[in-house]
Amino acid sequence: MIYPFLAVVKKELTSVLRDRTIIISILIQLFIASFSSGLLLGMLSLYDADTILRYSGDGIHIGIVGEVTDPLPELMQKRGLNITPFATLAEAQTAFARNEVLAFVDAPQDVNGLVEVKLYLPDSDTVSSLIRMVIQEPLKQYENYLRADRGIEVRYTDLQGRPATSFEFVYSVLIPMLMFFPAFVAGSMSIDTITEEVESKTLQTLLSAPLTISGMISAKIVSAVFLAILQCTAWLILLQLNGIDIHNKAWVLILALVVAGITSTSAALGAAFLQDRERSQFIYSLLLLAGVGISTLFNISPITTLSRLAVGDAFTNGWNVMTFAVVFGGLYLLLLRFSRRLMI
Repeated sequence: MIYPFLAVVKKELTSVLRDRTIIISILIQLFIASFSSGLLLGMLSLYDADTILRYSGDGIHIGIVGEVTDPLPELMQKRGLNITPFATLAEAQTAFARNEVLAFVDAPQDVNGLVEVKLYLPDSDTVSSLIRMVIQEPLKQYENYLRADRGIEVRYTDLQGRPATSFEFVYSVLIPMLMFFPAFVAGSMSIDTITEEVESKTLQTLLSAPLTISGMISAKIVSAVFLAILQCTAWLILLQLNGIDIHNKAWVLILALVVAGITSTSAALGAAFLQDRERSQFIYSLLLLAGVGISTLFNISPITTLSRLAVGDAFTNGWNVMTFAVVFGGLYLLLLRFSRRLMI
């Protein structure tokens, strides 16, 4: 029983070498992982807050709570922002709730002369990202002013580390893209391999071996997931060679494997019902987009989990990965239950 299963796995992995689409997608990922440092520099060059302010600066209304003599309002006005001063925090919160200002800054000073800057942002991720991008420069200038006012000298040329923007790009975009793109390809591969057997009428011949329909589908899913995890392992190694530090590598790989299993099983389930390649691929693409959106909405996104694992977040661990493993197990059991439809 194990030999026919491995024979199907070997057959599917060999067929990948003849699929130009999959080979091209792997080469693209290889390029991204191999030259992630150069890609990072190129992508960050697209961040141009001055251009944004040139066209929409007057429309960005920012409230400020504090003394009129404080230099922060002036620094923000020089940046091109529209500033509205507020005498108290309650007034700023009221204006913020009425959408009179997009965001506001509260920088109270305690009895020891320490200033704690608090930035209140709207719920919209797009607007919040824009405001953070354009406000960071005046906040840095204000920080330098406070240091100089207290006689603290900082030599910025001696500081080590990467800017926050590069950190966000690497762990929120680059790593999740490289870890999950093979999973998306694995789902598409599962559809192709299953529907090919149905459309070419070779399913009965394949099942003439001592292999059940469930075993045949499982072998195809294993081959797709195996190929995905090989890619993820290679990408992790290349990212490390590019100087990108990744924490919890084992859990990152396990999460990538589980997500590849989820996509492959979901795709195989759709192929078992529709038994048509084009319709199955279309439905799979729609469900993939919907799944990513819904998971983000309910704050259980695998992208967020992977980013936190890679960063080394103390509150994200294997239990978070097990949540997706349970989903994978449920989908696999559902697939085994309905796999007999392929025999009709």
